[in-house]
Amino acid sequence: MDQSDQLDAGPTEEGRYRLLVDAVTDYAIFMLDPSGRVISWNPGAQRFKGYQEAEILGQHFSVFYTESDRRAELPKHALATAETEGRFENEGWRVRQDGSHFWANVVIDPIWASSGELIGFAKVTRDLTERKQAEAALARSEHQFRLLVQSVTDYAICMLDPEGRVSNWNQGAQRIKGYAPEEIIGQHFSRFYTEEDRARGEPERGLAIARTTGRFEKEGCRQRKDGSLFIAHVVIDAIRSEDGTLLGYAKVTRDITESRETQKALARAREALFQSQKMESLGQLTGGIAHDFNNLLMVILGSLNVAAGHLQNDPKATRLLNNAIKGAQRGVSLTQRMLTFARSQDLRPEALEVPALVHGMADMLQRSLGPQIHIETRFSMKLDAVMADPNQLELALLNLMVNARDAMPEGGNIILSANNEIVTPGHAMALEPGPYVRLAVTDTGQGMDETTKAKAMDPFFTTKDLGEGTGLGLSMVHGMAEQLAGRLHIDSHKGQGTTVELWLPAKKHESSEGQADLQSQQQPEPRERVEQSLKILAVDDDSLVLFSMTAMLEDLGHQVIEASDASEAIEILKQDDSVDLVITDHAMPKMTGSELAEAIQQRWPHLPLILTSGYTERLQLPAYLPKLTKPFSQDALKQALQNLLTT
Repeated sequence: MDQSDQLDAGPTEEGRYRLLVDAVTDYAIFMLDPSGRVISWNPGAQRFKGYQEAEILGQHFSVFYTESDRRAELPKHALATAETEGRFENEGWRVRQDGSHFWANVVIDPIWASSGELIGFAKVTRDLTERKQAEAALARSEHQFRLLVQSVTDYAICMLDPEGRVSNWNQGAQRIKGYAPEEIIGQHFSRFYTEEDRARGEPERGLAIARTTGRFEKEGCRQRKDGSLFIAHVVIDAIRSEDGTLLGYAKVTRDITESRETQKALARAREALFQSQKMESLGQLTGGIAHDFNNLLMVILGSLNVAAGHLQNDPKATRLLNNAIKGAQRGVSLTQRMLTFARSQDLRPEALEVPALVHGMADMLQRSLGPQIHIETRFSMKLDAVMADPNQLELALLNLMVNARDAMPEGGNIILSANNEIVTPGHAMALEPGPYVRLAVTDTGQGMDETTKAKAMDPFFTTKDLGEGTGLGLSMVHGMAEQLAGRLHIDSHKGQGTTVELWLPAKKHESSEGQADLQSQQQPEPRERVEQSLKILAVDDDSLVLFSMTAMLEDLGHQVIEASDASEAIEILKQDDSVDLVITDHAMPKMTGSELAEAIQQRWPHLPLILTSGYTERLQLPAYLPKLTKPFSQDALKQALQNLLTT
């Protein structure tokens, strides 16, 4: 075959291989002789390593290795391994002609002649620098993420395998749950649950929900290594591979015990504020109603008293009038309770010995409570006196004892106890620091549920049947205690009875000699009763009350001039200098009774004046003014006139 025939036949097999190798640019493919010198060089090798074929042929391939690898004789080891084992492969740093490094995957295969003689090595190198950089970046990212997770101390972050066993553990988990990593890794996460939750299958249920829905979230009670409990917010997320295989779970736990307690404290504070605002509003409403009701009772009592004086010879009419007066007096008692609740009733606190007060009302208490009730008293030795209004305190104790009796329809025991207490700053009763006496009425009755206890001091709230109670007993006691700078506290549980505590400011004992001296100093001198006809100016903006007061005064033999407001009263006094005395209501529009009194004091300083009121609203009225509380009877009016004229 001539040369033209060879050209038409195309490249030989060896030529085709040469073309194939030269066409590869992503791999460095070249041959080494048995000593390791380069004897062929393809374009991929030139691109990776930077050497032209003429520059590298005949050079030892160790020139591609780093200085440290050459010192370690790695090139020699690679050829020896390829010759003895038939193949050498590894990854490492290699050096380009310009001295820069790249990460290479290297495969060296021996080339044998048909006679078995080693004629060289085939070396294939791939540049994996980009992959290496990506792996390094990923490793750095994973390391940083591990540092991040491990540095978190406010959250317990851990991994669970598909069966729920702990596979890693961060510092937050150790701080919150108490386990060191070597103590918990490999253990099932159910040990964080309480025994009751484990019995109900709560751990398995959490994993099942996370497995099926991808996420489980819940708050509940969890257990630390030492057995203590805490409130936890738990999130469990399922971790899956790209093909959907479940790899495990990511579990994040936060200890919310402190925040939960803070929320509860805030809720209690809000409830206390709401209760305080509600009681204040109810007090204002109740006081206003009582004021208007007092005026009505003033009209009724005044008219009945006058009518009774004119019908003494008619027994039937007298009985009817007396019955009506008693009914009106019950209304007076009701308004006094309402005003006490509203803290608008004038109280006259004095030092009272509780044992003596209780002893004095013992017979009345036993008669009121009935034979099925056994009363027991437990008073501390050297019990301090309390600062209270004796009539109001008696009424308060009676109300508390009657309530205790009503809680025991089949009979039972009532314990009335008293002991000294010292209130310090931050005390649970929220009272001003100082000495107090704690009066407690304890029954063995049915007790109250939380709803009933929350409403017990509300006015008109009662658990009794219709017509059996006004619902003002506890509210009256509450109002009295607040007005005396004390506190009413209820401790009751359903089925366990009730204890109602009355905390009142205490007054230390004085010597009996000192008390006798004080009593002698306070004992008023006997006064001569004066009976005379007076010219009285009566002032009230309520025409019905004014008419009733006028009728009572005229029935007592006095001459009365009427005025419907303070301005009219002043004009009358300017024109008539024969007025002996002024009786005025306090709560009047434009000018109050106390303001009228001041005007009269400035212009007519010797003119006596009596101030009447059914609702003082804790006003600081002039101390020198005699006061008459509405509704008042004709006898009370007569006595007030006598007291004023004999001073």
